[in-house]
Amino acid sequence: MPSPVELLHEAATYAETLTQIRRDLHQIPEFGLDLPKTQARILESIHGLGEIHLGKDLNSIGLVIRGGKPGPTILLRADMDALSVKEETGLDFASTNGFMHACGHDLHMAAAVGAAHLLATHKAELSGTVVIWFQPGEEGHHGADVMIEEGFLELSGERPIAAYGLHVFTAMPIGAIACKPGPLMASAGDLHVTFHGSGGHGSMPWLSKDPVTPMIEAISALQNMLNKRFDQFDPVILNVGWIRAGDDATTNVIADSASFGATVRTFSEKSTALLHELAPKLIHSIAEGFGLTATVEFGRATKVLMNDAAAVARVEKVSKALVGEHGYIPLQVPMAGGEDFASIVHEVPGAFVFVGACPPAINHETAPTNHSAKAMFDDAVLPLCASILAGLAFDHLG
Repeated sequence: MPSPVELLHEAATYAETLTQIRRDLHQIPEFGLDLPKTQARILESIHGLGEIHLGKDLNSIGLVIRGGKPGPTILLRADMDALSVKEETGLDFASTNGFMHACGHDLHMAAAVGAAHLLATHKAELSGTVVIWFQPGEEGHHGADVMIEEGFLELSGERPIAAYGLHVFTAMPIGAIACKPGPLMASAGDLHVTFHGSGGHGSMPWLSKDPVTPMIEAISALQNMLNKRFDQFDPVILNVGWIRAGDDATTNVIADSASFGATVRTFSEKSTALLHELAPKLIHSIAEGFGLTATVEFGRATKVLMNDAAAVARVEKVSKALVGEHGYIPLQVPMAGGEDFASIVHEVPGAFVFVGACPPAINHETAPTNHSAKAMFDDAVLPLCASILAGLAFDHLG
């Protein structure tokens, strides 16, 4: 069985090819669940490596690599979709279609292709099967849930015993690897609230039912509620991203309705359930106090990404073999971002891993972050990412 370091050395011989794959993908970013060009480029790169399965309602790919000996199944996952961001990097391979791989998914796909080649090359030494998902719709489109519903967890004939994925970040120095057991990323969802009043003249608000004032009071009250009703060691983040009311061309008109939208982040099912119980009660009570009604809607949220402790121990073992004791960072706190790999580890124990990909010429502490139109990632990290994924599979199945 190849060691993680041997896998890294072998992946380094693919570096030029992996870089080209990543840059090809970077130039054809696609949004959501419909990614035909991206799917075609990946299929070109994994041809002949194993059994190919395609999704029905989305352009997903499942690659099954069966080892030379019997054993369990391990799942590796790479996300495929881009963001609706107009790229401003100035790179000679920058996208020009109004979308951008500003979150590094192009690197994730290229790394998974590299891992697939490593695993296929040494499949005789595998005691089991590796399934690699190329998954659309991570950026808020619940692509992982669709793949689960379409049976992709059973592609090998049995459910995986473990699942792994990784994510590159500009806010970490290149080659650093970070992970932690337990909650790693938040459940991320939306809250939309509308206060329904009755409009009128701004000079006589007592003859109308102004929706703006109770909306403002509700926004403030929600923050106080988070401080008073929730365990501060199990945080809840609720941040209002937009408010709408009236017409900015006039100031003497009372609007019929006022609305706001907020992002909601939680780190436990307990806090999620409590927020869904308490927030509507609070908002409706404020509306009622002003003689109004309100509608409160929570959008579909990702699950909390819970890393399995045993899987994280494998991540630490493989990572330290690749980058040494000081290259592995045991995280102390979770990240408030959401990630639908959470749906996978809700079904299968596993771990999600962060990898630094900030170009050395840029200070990672001040670099444009993931999702920025100026975000840049270093291709040099691709062999490391490929060997992390393949190394974790071999650690289970060697």
